[in-house]
Amino acid sequence: MANNLCEVCGRDDYRNPAVTVDAVVLRQGLNGEEVLLIKRGPWPIEWKGKWAFPGGFVDYGESPEVAVIRELKEETGAIGKNPVSLAILGEPGRDPRKHCIGLFYIVDVDPEYEPVAGDDAIDAAWINIESINSENIAGDHIEIIEMIKDMVNE
Repeated sequence: MANNLCEVCGRDDYRNPAVTVDAVVLRQGLNGEEVLLIKRGPWPIEWKGKWAFPGGFVDYGESPEVAVIRELKEETGAIGKNPVSLAILGEPGRDPRKHCIGLFYIVDVDPEYEPVAGDDAIDAAWINIESINSENIAGDHIEIIEMIKDMVNE
């Protein structure tokens, strides 16, 4: 297949997946391990009102590490640092909007920080990890929750 470029925008004719990033922020709460989550707004409808890791799309020309810190701040107001790669999820169909490859990063945040919902999040909070299940979390984020539960219980 020839790599034909658009003369106007320079884009190629390949259909490539989009790259997303998600911040996995943990702290020890009074009743056990807590994770910083956002509650999804109305889009996509399949995830409306469900918890999710703060995250979003990597902008063109942006590194994933910069993107995850930016998205964390936009959605929770938290200042993150030291992103470390945790997992990659890329099953086609994992996102109802389009084919996305998700990069998940452990990110450090001041454990005393009280999150404030921003951007497209309708809420942001520290949630006890044991209260999260496949019914109240968006998409395949339950896979990361289960991974964290396994790490905590080792």
